[in-house]
Amino acid sequence: MHVFQPIPVDTMEFNPFESIGKDWALVSAGSRQKANTMTVSWGGVGVLWGKNVAFIFVRDSRYTKEFIDAGDFFSISFMGKEYKEALSYCGSHSGRDSDKVAKAGLTWNYKHSIPFIDEGSFIFLCQKLSAVKLTEDSFISPEISKWYKDGDMHTMYIGEILELMAR
Repeated sequence: MHVFQPIPVDTMEFNPFESIGKDWALVSAGSRQKANTMTVSWGGVGVLWGKNVAFIFVRDSRYTKEFIDAGDFFSISFMGKEYKEALSYCGSHSGRDSDKVAKAGLTWNYKHSIPFIDEGSFIFLCQKLSAVKLTEDSFISPEISKWYKDGDMHTMYIGEILELMAR
């Protein structure tokens, strides 16, 4: 297990366009008994309701969504470039059928009982504040529908960043 140090959110050097959109991240939720993770490349960070927040988008079909919906917390693990293959694996395989974390060569860690990926460079520990299901009738631009031809919609989760940890 790696040793992580908490760091103040306002000292974080973070480019969400690079870290989320290009490098991707792993969103994890669950408990010490059972957890799951999935790769995300849609999301962001900011301030909402007077809190530092992260937001992520999870499709209805994803197994990890069941864990996020059932609990109050989730983590976002940002990985080094050397983990791109593991991120790709976690984004294309389901945890319903196998232990994809182990098969991707990754390991679980926990803080405040919130699961996260131990190999992460930095970790957001988040408390779920809101879950908003996206619907086609909410799209202002018709071109957005091209992302949902199969009807597998996203839920946007907004979580307060309780702690930021880095190695």
